[in-house]
Amino acid sequence: MTRVLGRDSNPLRVAIVGSGPAGFYAAGHLFKQRDLMVEVDMFDRLPTPYGLVRYGVAPDHLKTKSVTKIYDRIATNPNFRFFGNVELGKHISIADLKRHYHHIIYSTGTQSDRRMGIPGEDLSGSHPATQFVAWYNGHPDYRDCKFDLSQETAAVVGVGNVAVDVARILCLTPGELRVTDMADYAIDALCESNIKEVFVLGRRGPSQAAFTNPEAKELGLLPGADVCVLPEEAELDDLSRASLERESDREVEKKVEILQGYALRKPTGKAKKLTVRFLVSPVELIGDQQGRVSSMQLVRNELYETESGTLSARSSDQYEDLPVGLVFRSVGYLGVPIPGVPFNESFGVISNYKGRVIDPESQHPITGQYTSGWAKRGPTGVVGTNKSDSVETVTCMLEDLQDGIALKSSASSVEDLIRQRQPDYFSYSDWQRLDEIELANGEAAGRPRAKITCVEEMLAVLGR
Repeated sequence: MTRVLGRDSNPLRVAIVGSGPAGFYAAGHLFKQRDLMVEVDMFDRLPTPYGLVRYGVAPDHLKTKSVTKIYDRIATNPNFRFFGNVELGKHISIADLKRHYHHIIYSTGTQSDRRMGIPGEDLSGSHPATQFVAWYNGHPDYRDCKFDLSQETAAVVGVGNVAVDVARILCLTPGELRVTDMADYAIDALCESNIKEVFVLGRRGPSQAAFTNPEAKELGLLPGADVCVLPEEAELDDLSRASLERESDREVEKKVEILQGYALRKPTGKAKKLTVRFLVSPVELIGDQQGRVSSMQLVRNELYETESGTLSARSSDQYEDLPVGLVFRSVGYLGVPIPGVPFNESFGVISNYKGRVIDPESQHPITGQYTSGWAKRGPTGVVGTNKSDSVETVTCMLEDLQDGIALKSSASSVEDLIRQRQPDYFSYSDWQRLDEIELANGEAAGRPRAKITCVEEMLAVLGR
């Protein structure tokens, strides 16, 4: 007699690859199903969970980071296990997952960045913003990165939340830096920074800026930096004004008000200056004799309406040179393909429809494989957006389960396999011990947390 999948005697076994918000929200929604017995194993190549929240959220945004309390509650479910420091493709394969689980969810995020595609982009002093963010947040892969903070002028290309975070971090005072959970080495380097002026560059206008209103407001509250918007760039062009009137979006209207308010401000003599520019795009990074960025050429843009009704930017014949010694590009992020999982190169996401991984040729769902978060939809929304995204994915999984669609897995123990291949894996209790150590070290220093940024040191403090 066939046992019904998802009952006490035959639990639905789900593997979640990636322990960021999307992965935890998926696990949480699975556990909420009253008539479903489910066992969830979560894998991450790093020993620590939380993904973007630990290594992407700005270190001075402690309220945003408090969402991890929700993830900790999810992890208390007796049917939840965490396997940290376990890398897919190295310690465990997709074939292994197919043998041990009925459903697999890939919530691996977007680990790479889009390029600007301009001459000079690879000069010394030009970096992806993702590397800088990971560096100051203590990501083990990026702790040894070097950024020349002896320069006086920096430019951040892009006007999303990440771009604004990078600009703001460059403008924080030593006092502000020392009360964050930023990596110690980053605090030391930024306290000695010589940066005096930061430019944030947007290719379209103020009403198209992707950063949120709270991020925009924060710029005007910086104790150590005057914020500036050029009055002529703060004014909306006719197309933007008509679009705003037509859509009547109060959030966008408020954003424009904030930015136009900055255009009216007078400098107060603070140590640093943060200038937000609009309708400009870099067309070339120019280097000095040592091969370092020394300036960038900008082109003035104008907006036009596309056939779909959106406003896009095209270059004019007006150019300017901007002296700058440090450049961070933040023009979009891309997922990294997982060998064996269909990937859409154009969009930088796993090929999927509403979370079901699909075969690119037939467009049919692949049995038992799903995706959620940025790996599914691309880098849009805020941390909380991943909740509805993961609910959509889990809903598809439950529909498939109802139709009897699942992998034919065995019930053998994956833990034995992991112990054999990666004896230094981290359980959730291991993470909780490390968490306690970081919090205690932070409290001793008058900070919320003192991160351990080296995997070997993480193992050592746990006596491994």
